Amino acid sequence: MINKKTFYKTFFLLLVFFCLGLFFSIPKPSLTNIANAARHDSLKHHFDYLPAIHPHDEIIKHTAFTLCYSEPHEQAKWVAYQLTAEMCENKGEERTNNFRIDEDVKTGSASPDDYKKSGFDRGHLCPAGDMGWSEQTMSESFFMSNMSPQRPGFNRGIWKKLETDVRGWAKKNNEIYIVTAGVLEDSLPTIGEDKVAIPRYYYKVILDYKKPEYKAIGFILANEGSKQSVFDFAVTIDSVEHLTGIDFFPALPDSLEHFLESHINLEKWE
Repeated sequence: MINKKTFYKTFFLLLVFFCLGLFFSIPKPSLTNIANAARHDSLKHHFDYLPAIHPHDEIIKHTAFTLCYSEPHEQAKWVAYQLTAEMCENKGEERTNNFRIDEDVKTGSASPDDYKKSGFDRGHLCPAGDMGWSEQTMSESFFMSNMSPQRPGFNRGIWKKLETDVRGWAKKNNEIYIVTAGVLEDSLPTIGEDKVAIPRYYYKVILDYKKPEYKAIGFILANEGSKQSVFDFAVTIDSVEHLTGIDFFPALPDSLEHFLESHINLEKWE
């Protein structure tokens, strides 16, 4: 007759062998499966390219771009959007020139009349040239919330050249992310009844977040005409952050964000 001590010992050993057999019979995920799962997850969740948003920021989302409106300056402190090769190639819509108040701005946007006889262009932040892939996106690019007072020589010169280069980079890299606006400071001169601030400088930051190679670049340009190459105004994104106080691309993994925003390699963009 088996005593209780021997019974429990035998039972325990059988239980251990059973559990081990069950463990080794379960298929283990391979490194390939883990990588594929991670890749699938990244495709399901679209990259959040917006700058850091603070509690009192007024965020306006249109079809193809998002902006953060600065009421004291009567313009956006940043406009962010994605631009793809397909968008650039499907440019079927012509400019509407339908400049108008943006009713989505709760505090009230600037109006076209603010620019009349001011000597300044209604300069696009998100360019109409990037929005020609649909009637709605082209129309929305003419909201006054997407405008900033630019000197004609700047808007029609070096700024237009940079916009053209950005479209070229979108075609070459298939997909890029852009954040752009004037550098908004205190005590800037203004135009119009709404006192629209006239930035001294404008910026663009651009991120290519697709393999085989991640890269990023920033630009800071004075609000004046220039015959120089756009690359003469290229800077790191860290430099733009320091000037504007805006945290760009905070959704990037920290180590990658630090590297991309602190380095610049012009050869990758030229």
